Amino acid sequence: QAQLVESGGGLVQPGGSLRLSCAASELTLDYYALAWFRQAPGRAREGVSCLASVASREGTTYYADSVKGRFTISRDNAKNTVYLQMNSLKPEDTAVYSCAASDRYVGDDPRRYDYWGQGTQVTVSS
Repeated sequence: QAQLVESGGGLVQPGGSLRLSCAASELTLDYYALAWFRQAPGRAREGVSCLASVASREGTTYYADSVKGRFTISRDNAKNTVYLQMNSLKPEDTAVYSCAASDRYVGDDPRRYDYWGQGTQVTVSS
């Protein structure tokens, strides 16, 4: 069945950059709204960025205030992959990052997403 697999996490110093990738199987991502979430130990899962499907009438892109100007979400339909480019990373960005997909744009509520990746660890530390 449908599967999302993240990659690209790791250890980076403050101010550094990482690009996360989420590759899909059994899904054509251009028909899905996509999102990146993150969760630090003991904290609730937080919506980081959301992107409406290619077919969406809304053309909606969302970024949490904490990452605006630093993170960029994008999709490559030919590769069936969604990316999260993360620049100017801060220690508070440390978390497990997961990608998610929904058949419609549902914003940043994780309960509304149908498909999830396993997560990739991002650690920002000196």
